[in-house]
Amino acid sequence: MQSVKTSTLMKWLFGQLKPYKSKVAFAMAALVVSAGAWLFLGQGIKSAVDDGFIANNSDKLDQMVLVVMAIALIGSIATYFRFYWMIWLGERVSADIRQKVYAHLLTLSPAFFAKTRTGEVISRFTADTTLLQSVVGMGLSMALRSFVTFIGALILMLFSSTMLTLYVLIAVPIVLLPIRFFGARVRIFAKNSQDRVADVGAYVDETLHEIHTVQAYSHENIDMQSFSARIENVMSAAHQRIKYRALLVACIIAISVIAVTLVAWLGAQLVLTNELSAGELTAFMFYAVMAGGAVATISEVIGEVQKAAGASERLMELLNTQTSIQSPASPEALPNEVKGNISLQQVNFCYPESPEISVIKDVNLAIKSGERIALVGPSGAGKSTLFQLLLRFYDVTSGKVCLENQDIRNLAVENLRDQFALVPQESVIFAATVRDNISYGRPDASQADIDRAAKAARAYDFIMELPEGYDTNLGERGVRLSGGQKQRVAIARAILADRPILLLDEATSSLDAANEQHVKLALDELMKGKTTLIIAHRLATVVNADRIVVMDKGQIIATGSHQELLASNDLYREFAQLQLVS
Repeated sequence: MQSVKTSTLMKWLFGQLKPYKSKVAFAMAALVVSAGAWLFLGQGIKSAVDDGFIANNSDKLDQMVLVVMAIALIGSIATYFRFYWMIWLGERVSADIRQKVYAHLLTLSPAFFAKTRTGEVISRFTADTTLLQSVVGMGLSMALRSFVTFIGALILMLFSSTMLTLYVLIAVPIVLLPIRFFGARVRIFAKNSQDRVADVGAYVDETLHEIHTVQAYSHENIDMQSFSARIENVMSAAHQRIKYRALLVACIIAISVIAVTLVAWLGAQLVLTNELSAGELTAFMFYAVMAGGAVATISEVIGEVQKAAGASERLMELLNTQTSIQSPASPEALPNEVKGNISLQQVNFCYPESPEISVIKDVNLAIKSGERIALVGPSGAGKSTLFQLLLRFYDVTSGKVCLENQDIRNLAVENLRDQFALVPQESVIFAATVRDNISYGRPDASQADIDRAAKAARAYDFIMELPEGYDTNLGERGVRLSGGQKQRVAIARAILADRPILLLDEATSSLDAANEQHVKLALDELMKGKTTLIIAHRLATVVNADRIVVMDKGQIIATGSHQELLASNDLYREFAQLQLVS
């Protein structure tokens, strides 16, 4: 994605406030009252000096002190409401952006996640959205308050002394120069800094996910050194951002202080020549200091805004990423009862990230309703890729995949995938309860249905032995279960989903001999009347399949029954001799 103008990014960010116009209006009203109160304070000070202190009028002095206190109280109350609503808006906008980004990510195809590290995406959810929350909640509030204060102070300065105000205005263009020069660089380095933080998040996610492997190979010291190098990259990127932001603030403060000092000196000369009263000069300097403070605050906020621009750009990159897999504008409808007839016609496929490597080559395969098809072959033969094409995680490079004689690209993606139940080789268990994991594909299932699925998968007994039964939280990636238990929960999920087509990727690979036999019986019952494709690395699990499809290097090289392939195919015969002959 090309670099986007800061104004465009800020328009997008603050556009997120549109649904909360009433809240913004309340916050703005409180802001105006708050700023107005502090500005009016200068007039109270002027009156206290001229009419009370200089005029030696103690009653007037006492009266103005009470007025100043009342103004301060009003300003404080208004400040409370300003802070409350602006911080609430920051939290709300941050939450909305997270929801939008997450919802969009769920629509992206596996091709996106094949080239984007999960930890980096998580960083954009956490660090980037937290930064935006700070800018909208605090930065915007401070910037608007400072802007109103600056304009108000400038107007009141004009009433106090037009000549001194003109001198102050000469400094304004000078202040804008460092804002323009350093601000753009702060944004560039802020985005770079956020990218480095995302890299750290990705590395932490990866190493902690594979902590068993890290510790088994005593890789801790090497990982700590690698992590330290990444942290230093973060610091290096942050160093540039901090340097330019510090220069920005220092330049603005220096220009502001010098300008205010020179104006104060000029004002003192006017007082000495009786062209200006002491009270007017005091009020003028009060407003000048307020204006200078407002400019300094705005410069601070500009630094935050530039950081937020970098964060917004990274989030917009995610939101603008188009999925390569989309439903057609007018999808075709499947029959009311999908029987599970599948055909692959002259299918060729290359992964998007490696277009020069053909993973599937000229595959033709027709699968009838209720048929059990086993896919066998060496690793890298293309078996799992066929599953991904059937589920339309990727689109074929050429040829077509049909379900019920309809090209799956003409179907709504969700409708297509609703016809499949998948049991992957590495069972996926979510950090949720047993009940949630089993009912994942059918959230509205009754407890009786869940029980039946668990019993069919031979998972019911060990579930009942868990501390809280179905309500036991299984921990991240099912850490509380053994490999065989995870697989049985995954099989129970597929049984409960009750879909016409089953995709089994070596679904019994993690089971011991006793449990494998139980689950085989369960799967045999489950597969009745369903079209089933089984990826098998152990031939003993598929010798009774209706047809066995032998694949090698992305091609189908033989099809037939176990006995037919033993007689006709050398590769299959080699597998059989290695696995089935003791």
